[in-house]
Amino acid sequence: MTQTPKQNSPETALHTLLAIMAKLRDPDGGCPWDLVQDFASIAPYTIEEGYEVADAIAAEDPGKLLDELGDLLFQVVYHAQMATERGWFSFADVAKSISDKMIRRHPHVFGEAAARDAEAQTSAWEAQKAAERAARAESGVLAGIPDGLPALTRAAKLTRRAARVGFDWPDAGAVLDKLEEEADELRAELQGADKSRLQDEVGDLLFVLANLARKLDLDPEAALRHANQKFTRRFGYIEEQADLAGKNLNDMSLEEMEVLWQEAKKIQVNI
Repeated sequence: MTQTPKQNSPETALHTLLAIMAKLRDPDGGCPWDLVQDFASIAPYTIEEGYEVADAIAAEDPGKLLDELGDLLFQVVYHAQMATERGWFSFADVAKSISDKMIRRHPHVFGEAAARDAEAQTSAWEAQKAAERAARAESGVLAGIPDGLPALTRAAKLTRRAARVGFDWPDAGAVLDKLEEEADELRAELQGADKSRLQDEVGDLLFVLANLARKLDLDPEAALRHANQKFTRRFGYIEEQADLAGKNLNDMSLEEMEVLWQEAKKIQVNI
């Protein structure tokens, strides 16, 4: 006997969301904006929502996290609806695909494989992913790393994959030496100011920095987000203090702003 989903159950909530999405895309009475969207036009919103989830987590704000996770889920539903319209697959197919993948990649939980610690599971996970790439005829050590990832994240993933076959610096100190070498090469290009050469050298410098973060077991994107947040807070302090003094930032000297910057560093040292 089939049970009726309870009110406010996950099944009911998801059914409602799928129905809302289908209505938004319905040529007969749907939303004009939603009707003209496609995978390419929605993709930037999908990426943006992922970052907003990360911001909510960093802020440790449960209410915001609830809201942003909903927005992210809506993106999945949106893409699935467009795929359904093209006859490719449905939301149910998406859910089944990820369920099958998780069961396949966790035989120690859902199968007969021996129990694993976190390190062993990471190794087994990567081996399974490599087997899946091979089954899709994706050859090469670097195969399957999406071009669309944030550049710092992709740099770390590329070099992590290469490191598995021994192509890596021995330690973080060696990466720092390489960083100094790249900085010298960039400095040598400054006089010529050739944009293409400067872009090449700045790219090399950023790539090495991503490697350094990886060697230190850090996420380069998270490190840069933290730096961005610090800059935002400290520059905000400069603006606040200038406003209290009745000054306009455009009329302040760099030296005056630097004094306030140093004050902000002392005040916000643990923030």
